[in-house]
Amino acid sequence: MFTTDDHRYMARALQLARKGLFTAAPNPRVGCVIVRDGVIVGEGWHEKAGAPHAEINALAMAGSQARGATVYVSLEPCAHHGRTPPCTDALIAAGVARVVAAMPDPNPLVSGKGRSALTAAGIAADSGVLEPEARELNIGFVSRMTRGRPWVRMKIAASLDGKTALLNGRSQWLTGPAARRDGHRWRARACVVLTGVGTIKDDDPQLTVREVATSRQPLRAVVDSRLETPLAARVLAGGALVAAAVEDGEKMRALQDQGAEVVVLPNVSGKVDLAALMQELGRRGINEVHVEAGFRLNGSLLREGLVDELVIYLAPHLIGDAASGMFHLPALETLAGRRELKIHDLRMIGSDIRVIAREPD
Repeated sequence: MFTTDDHRYMARALQLARKGLFTAAPNPRVGCVIVRDGVIVGEGWHEKAGAPHAEINALAMAGSQARGATVYVSLEPCAHHGRTPPCTDALIAAGVARVVAAMPDPNPLVSGKGRSALTAAGIAADSGVLEPEARELNIGFVSRMTRGRPWVRMKIAASLDGKTALLNGRSQWLTGPAARRDGHRWRARACVVLTGVGTIKDDDPQLTVREVATSRQPLRAVVDSRLETPLAARVLAGGALVAAAVEDGEKMRALQDQGAEVVVLPNVSGKVDLAALMQELGRRGINEVHVEAGFRLNGSLLREGLVDELVIYLAPHLIGDAASGMFHLPALETLAGRRELKIHDLRMIGSDIRVIAREPD
């Protein structure tokens, strides 16, 4: 059905889409290539919400050469009015002959409607070229559109014996500079960096992106059931979201005076309802959540089935049984109760090993 050229030009569209890796959210990362007579005449990508979509940028570059051309776009063109007009209208007006999408748009406002609008106008419309790669690039957007919650990625730095901190809480630095830079790339692509109040008290982290260049900082969020976040905590600088389980007017006002937003989401145990928190983040347009927390919050998120991906850096050190582990999980009586994972990626990052694991498909 699809030719070698179709794959080649779609690969270029995906390459362009990755330019929006750190900036496109809450919108999907989309790239577009316009080809006429075997020559690329237009290229574009979506930078940020409110800015022109990839198709519009590519059409602007192509100009009159778009007439009769083939358009390769990494996501089905939109057919609804959002912050910008429908891309299908622009493609139809430009007189393109064919549109090839990598995948349908999972947004119910769009899904299938873009393709239908194009075919109704006499434009050949196909999809499915490099679809797995396109889905991977927008894994958080797909999650939010289909499940109502973000894709949750948990990052952990540990010793080779699976320990994340000494008994006294010290953990800087277990991994080398290359792994730390790589960890900041994961932060940069996320919409939210999430931690627990215990980590705030122990380490006072900034949780900002510093090791890679980005024009956008993700929102910082703290799970803090009893509103114990110190008012001088560095995570509050520039604004943060604090998820609590109690309504304490005085503590809430004090945090709000520091620029924080407090949401109260209690569960029946008097803790933060983590599933409700993820749904709330989804309603706010959050595509990807990056978790950097201690073993208790890590374990709670895992127990509630809210972790989609683990990114674990293993440093070539041994620091002993008394040190803190990765997760607080209940003991098993038999191996039948173990949690099965699938290794998605495994590689060396500097002197450390990076393991990316997910639930089996």
